[in-house]
Amino acid sequence: MDPSRTFSRGPDLANFVISSGVLNQSLATVQDLHGEIINQNEHPVVRHKVSQQSNCTIIAFSSWPGCGKEYIQERGDLVSSTLKESSPHFNFLSTKTNPDFSINKAALELFDSISDSFPTLKSQIDNSKILIITGNSLGGSVATLFTLWLLETIDFSITKRPLCITFGAPLVGDNGLQNAILKYPTWNSCFLHVVSDQDPVPRVLISPHNPPATESASQTNVYKPFGTFLLCSESGCACFEDSQTILDLLRATYSEAPGNQNPNQVLEFYREIVEYLNRKVICGDTTGLLQWTTPPLRAGIIIQLVAIGLIRPQPQGQNNGLDNLITEIEKQEMELIMSKGQGNPSKTLNEIKIRMAYFEWYKKYCKEKRIGYYDSFKNGSSKTDIEVVKFKTILTRYWEGEVDEAEKKPQKEGAPFRTGWLGAGTNFRRMIEPLDIAEYYNKGLKDYINQGRPKHYKQLEQWLKEIEKLASNPSQLKKQNVASSLTEDSCFWAHVEEARISCKLLSSRESSTGERELSKHNLIEFENYVLSLMKNYAVSPEIFLPQSSFMLWWKEYEEIVRKGIMGASYHSPLTDLMKNRSYQNYATGGLEIP
Repeated sequence: MDPSRTFSRGPDLANFVISSGVLNQSLATVQDLHGEIINQNEHPVVRHKVSQQSNCTIIAFSSWPGCGKEYIQERGDLVSSTLKESSPHFNFLSTKTNPDFSINKAALELFDSISDSFPTLKSQIDNSKILIITGNSLGGSVATLFTLWLLETIDFSITKRPLCITFGAPLVGDNGLQNAILKYPTWNSCFLHVVSDQDPVPRVLISPHNPPATESASQTNVYKPFGTFLLCSESGCACFEDSQTILDLLRATYSEAPGNQNPNQVLEFYREIVEYLNRKVICGDTTGLLQWTTPPLRAGIIIQLVAIGLIRPQPQGQNNGLDNLITEIEKQEMELIMSKGQGNPSKTLNEIKIRMAYFEWYKKYCKEKRIGYYDSFKNGSSKTDIEVVKFKTILTRYWEGEVDEAEKKPQKEGAPFRTGWLGAGTNFRRMIEPLDIAEYYNKGLKDYINQGRPKHYKQLEQWLKEIEKLASNPSQLKKQNVASSLTEDSCFWAHVEEARISCKLLSSRESSTGERELSKHNLIEFENYVLSLMKNYAVSPEIFLPQSSFMLWWKEYEEIVRKGIMGASYHSPLTDLMKNRSYQNYATGGLEIP
């Protein structure tokens, strides 16, 4: 594998997780539970809460007062699975090749203290819904152990695989536990640990000088991470999976500040930062930090370190003296990629991301010409527009194959965070499907959505909808980033083309009365559709460029309205908005639609 052609998927995965909305719902449930137990003066206690929502079940754990740094630090002992006092709930993790593992004593005691209630919790799982298990601080450790217990006890033929999301949880076990879990890749992918740069708790059990990953189990009786870590700061967020990289960054990113020692303030900070990241992550541009000669893998790592606040933006690729750390992470991530068997370009996103980067350039190139990339491609007036076809063909073949393979796999394993690739598939669909639509209507065809839409686009969209059932992002979160966003509905331009066909039918004297009435109805539906996208800032401002097909539709429709064909004195919210040119405020986030 050529390292110069390898990418890090950490930024894509982080953006996808943040924008999915699951963090908001998980944290809200944890905060509700935390508020219920905060006034108790008992011995350190853990409580749980089941929240049945319309399309997901959330099981939350929270502890008090054992969620502070000092309590965890005092009880940082590891309990070996070979000792009598160890919990029998995890014997299934012992194997001939990995017989011994250790779990944090405080987390294990809290877990055992409520283990009698687990059958009741298990009975409340709705097999038709997504299951999210969550918790903060030591409650997050208990959530992790409960998820492991559940993974062994539930029947995956009838139950979806759970997703465990922790907020500021300390590490829960040693490298023996880590190795046991890594033997089950689908289990390891069930864990997402969210860590703020201002939270000391996730770092409290880390050895100051963690031994390298090459040492044997007997030499490394220290805490080790597993699962995916979402490191976040006010600068942004990024995901990491390599154990040693996670340990290095947990040490390097801690930003000690007032309130860090107060568990309540830290939990509130997670709420604030998740809301902030929801606004910020929709679109981020860090290309100014990089040079064209920066290898893609290294570029991705730099972008990740910027996102978590470890690197401050500097001109000309200056990295604040962190070159050694970047090089080490680059080496570790390359080893991780190789260990996962991702060296075959036909099975990775490496080559595909290179093509997608070309389309990002093409989009900016067309915008500078005052025409959107959809219409530039549709017109095919330059050599650049023609060359796009080659890249589009490669991307389409790749995603057709990926979707076909994913459909063959059991959907319980897919559910819906398959392998972090759905975010990339969504970007592909939103960027490339408009070009297929342009080719379709250039052939004189009609009704793309019902008659011509390929299967892989439909399936990618359906999988995304499974995630978006959990999301509730209000439109104002997208305003500040709308200028560089893609239109969320990849079939938008098909609706525009059908609206232009309706305008022609309505203006033609040869159209029947039935055709004219149907065209009026379709145009009103199109108006409502466009207005709803604009309200939610879900459409790219490129549609308002002077030469766009949408603006050509508006000129045709405006003439129809002026002639009274839609009815005497006809007007609507969209026609009023277009006539007074209020849409000019859309790209800056300043357009308010009642």
